[in-house]
Amino acid sequence: MTKMGMTSSSKANFAVFKQALAIVLLLGGMTSGSLAQSSGNANPPSLSPVATPSAHDDSYIIGDDDVLSINVWKEPDVSRTLPVRSDGKISLPLAGEIQARGQTPHQVETAIAEKLKNFIAEPVVTVIVTEIKSQNFNILGEVNKPGTYPLSGASTVLDAIAVAGGFRDFAKQKSIYVLRRDANGGEQRIPFNYKDVIKGVHAEQNIKLQSHDTIVVP
Repeated sequence: MTKMGMTSSSKANFAVFKQALAIVLLLGGMTSGSLAQSSGNANPPSLSPVATPSAHDDSYIIGDDDVLSINVWKEPDVSRTLPVRSDGKISLPLAGEIQARGQTPHQVETAIAEKLKNFIAEPVVTVIVTEIKSQNFNILGEVNKPGTYPLSGASTVLDAIAVAGGFRDFAKQKSIYVLRRDANGGEQRIPFNYKDVIKGVHAEQNIKLQSHDTIVVP
């Protein structure tokens, strides 16, 4: 491993490589929700694939268990793919411990590059979130596929019902509710009347989901 600066030509070549790397990793990391029709009920709308944040994403906040692909240009011994630990950190050779939880991919890139400067001249770092595991919601009760699902940025209650395969025969579609933690550690209970919402009545009940929301279908 030599401490050498990059030429203008090398930097230009790296820019092309970095774009290609981002596209490959994004396509590999994207997942899509499974859809099914509910028997005897109106078909819920489809759920868009879970979008994976790109390099230099200043909107997505990394959480525990998210999987990061870290590439240091021309340094394969440092580059690797690894999950964020429960303490919110990752460990890399030479760079040591890096805080990832609560940071954007771009902020993690900057932190790694700063620590590598003592060993590598002009380190160029790419951080891409290839698996989102910290952002999810739960859906329980009278749906065909209850469980925990990854949360995309625009998922609503209707989306959640769709990805869970729709209702079972005896679901109480007027009595659905969302359990949401509040800032004080308590829990809100937000009602959702499926029959009304699909008719355009009380459409505001079709709220945008937040991470760790639990939808209960009695």
